[in-house]
Amino acid sequence: MAATKRGIVLMNLGSPDSTQVKDVRRYLNEFLMDERVIDMSYLGRLLLVKGIIVPFRAPKSAHAYASIWTPEGSPLIVLSKQLQQALQQQVPEPVALAMRYGSPAPWTAYDELLEKVPGLEEVVLVPMYPHYAMSSYETAVEYAKAAHAKGKYSFRLTIIPPYYDNALYLEALADSMKPYLQQPYDHFLFSYHGVPERHIYKGDVTGNHCLKVANCCEVNSEAHKYCYRHQCLVTTKKVAAMLHIPENKYSFSFQSRLGRDEWLKPYTAQRLADLPAEGVKNLLVACPAFISDCLETLEEIAVEGKDTFMQAGGESFTMIPCLNVHPMWVKAIASWVAEPIS
Repeated sequence: MAATKRGIVLMNLGSPDSTQVKDVRRYLNEFLMDERVIDMSYLGRLLLVKGIIVPFRAPKSAHAYASIWTPEGSPLIVLSKQLQQALQQQVPEPVALAMRYGSPAPWTAYDELLEKVPGLEEVVLVPMYPHYAMSSYETAVEYAKAAHAKGKYSFRLTIIPPYYDNALYLEALADSMKPYLQQPYDHFLFSYHGVPERHIYKGDVTGNHCLKVANCCEVNSEAHKYCYRHQCLVTTKKVAAMLHIPENKYSFSFQSRLGRDEWLKPYTAQRLADLPAEGVKNLLVACPAFISDCLETLEEIAVEGKDTFMQAGGESFTMIPCLNVHPMWVKAIASWVAEPIS
């Protein structure tokens, strides 16, 4: 029986083309006009994003991007390319990159694979999002599916589901963190990208569980399949157990809040300001919602977060890098491609 002709697409968030304000403005407009990111009417979103948020945020974001930009370009893009190359050494199928915002677009990746594999029958899409959220995993997957349908491609699209509790992902994550536990620390903070509470309510297929039942994330429910908060808690607890971190020495929080709405709590920025007064002087921080280091880890946490913590009385602050191109992570993806998880 002939082997299926396949290709692989690694899909990440994306990045501005440069640190120039015009490029950052274009990127932010595309990102924030996504109805799964800011879920309001088109007109309301248009007025908010293009009339208020982007004009004020673009220059500030451009400065922040400039502080982390490398000679090769955006850290997220550079690291994504390195992951693509590392995976390509592990698998026979061609590997392409796609981004949800900016370039390369999904159709660019599909066309690249078609050129390399005439008669392509299947593309395995690997979203760089371990946890399900409408503003990350869902929007990336739906964008890739829409591009597939619009292009009327003949190959089938196989999508790797959220892997927040997959053993290979957890083992890679724990192994990437282990060396940092050799240094003295008082607390380990798992900081995840935040989402508005309304996104959690919208994702609750039961309509009466998420953020409504006491300890909702720990009470079994079919709502957990789409509950970002629950999935972040699972990752936190499982990795902490694998690393033998005592329960009183770790916690989780949510970063990158935008606007005045209620977002998932506790807020990372607030926890970083409060921890020194609670006796935490030496802090380790990891950001498991991100596969590749980017603005939210390299600038928001490693620079702004560190400043907040140290100015509040902290003595040492260490941000643990994302998985990036960790060998166990590359092997995990290769394994999923060989036998897609369900």
